[in-house]
Amino acid sequence: MAKPNYQFEKRQRELAKKRKKEEKAQRKTTGGEPDPAPEPQPGDAPPPTDDKTP
Repeated sequence: MAKPNYQFEKRQRELAKKRKKEEKAQRKTTGGEPDPAPEPQPGDAPPPTDDKTP
């Protein structure tokens, strides 16, 4: 069985804390307004449209 990689887990926790702290600071500077919609991810495709109307 593989040994747990504690350094990797710790690094991931630290990055998550840092990301959360930065998001909180950004919300504080923007006046606490929530994001209207999440940003589209690179793999997301727009919904199909039917442009075959006569």
